[in-house]
Amino acid sequence: MENQKNNPLLCDPETGICEMPLQHGAEAAGIAYTGNKPLKLIYFTDPICSSCWGIEPQLRKLKLTYEHLMQVEYHMGGLLPDWSYNSGGISKPSDVAHHWDEVSMHYQMPIDGDVWLEDPLDSSYPPSIAFKAAQLQDDQKAINMVRIMREMVFLKKMNIAKPEVMLQAATQAGLDTDRWQADYHHAGKQAFEDDLALARSMKVRGFPSIFITDASGRTEFVYGTKPYQTYVDAIKKLMPQADAQAYHHNWQSLFARYNTLTTREFAELSEVTMSEAEQTLNSLLSEKQIEVYHSKNGLLWILPPAFER
Repeated sequence: MENQKNNPLLCDPETGICEMPLQHGAEAAGIAYTGNKPLKLIYFTDPICSSCWGIEPQLRKLKLTYEHLMQVEYHMGGLLPDWSYNSGGISKPSDVAHHWDEVSMHYQMPIDGDVWLEDPLDSSYPPSIAFKAAQLQDDQKAINMVRIMREMVFLKKMNIAKPEVMLQAATQAGLDTDRWQADYHHAGKQAFEDDLALARSMKVRGFPSIFITDASGRTEFVYGTKPYQTYVDAIKKLMPQADAQAYHHNWQSLFARYNTLTTREFAELSEVTMSEAEQTLNSLLSEKQIEVYHSKNGLLWILPPAFER
């Protein structure tokens, strides 16, 4: 079992961590605070990190409730450089398939492990570079792009390391694709190397790794996918007076902010049970207010483009 924890693709659902081999403990020292909000959330992730897909409901809710106090900064960590290792019983892509299906059930987030049988990735570095190239152009569009890539790989079994798939994601995210392609081959690669260097300097050993810091340099570290309240508690330790920003819980407002939502995400953001969320979403589907994408282990609910505001 200890060897399994050293394999980055064998994410531990109990701890909520995809951990890198041969790394050391995370430390908060040396974070440079910049920004015009009282707090900064520094998020180390990877496009194919299943625990990072598991944290999407909590992260999306944090943005809704604390974005008035906290800026969010994404960095890529480089989960799968290549397949030149063998640990934890993982030596080839097909070994990951069943594990992803198990992780999907644990997080109640749709993940289809069959991508590792049908069209496996050789590395997570290309989609990481793709994100950094997008980030050079527009931070929000980059976040939209990594979300699109995650939906592609986790639900649609698409190999997001392929140039044509990454280009499709960049197009859907509304990026200037000519600039994005140029940056992918040059500035994006350097930006990704800078992220890897930053992760090493902060001794990040796995994903998701979240550092929340204030202007004085005080930092709270949350390692792994945790319940929403864990992140709120970290914020409150740094800023006891921090109040959650009220937001509308109705389906129109939620889909206006996030045009695709899993059932688990809708339940978290609406603050209802999974069964209540399913009932509401199925009613909206029958009324043709939303659409749905069926994957092997769950559903993705979609606001049609014509309905987007």
